[in-house]
Amino acid sequence: MNWILFAALFFVTWWLVLFVVLPFSLRTQDDDQDVTLGTVSSAPRGPHMLRAFVRATIVTVIVMGILYSLTMGLGFSFDDIMRVMPDFTPDASH
Repeated sequence: MNWILFAALFFVTWWLVLFVVLPFSLRTQDDDQDVTLGTVSSAPRGPHMLRAFVRATIVTVIVMGILYSLTMGLGFSFDDIMRVMPDFTPDASH
């Protein structure tokens, strides 16, 4: 796996993981019973994006580490998916 492919996969994986970890430990204004005038009660209370970025980066590093070890260490590739999946082709004898 060259570094350009690895960087592209890292970016796409990080972006997907960001949306997964974004709602974790989110406090809304309704939770604190302090709704600012002109906002909805479900608006976030205070900044939380830095924590979401850090969490997304940590999870992505772990996922990409597993992917890198499977591809480079064990030699698996996308071509091996067909050997792992069961054969669903219809049998002509039935």
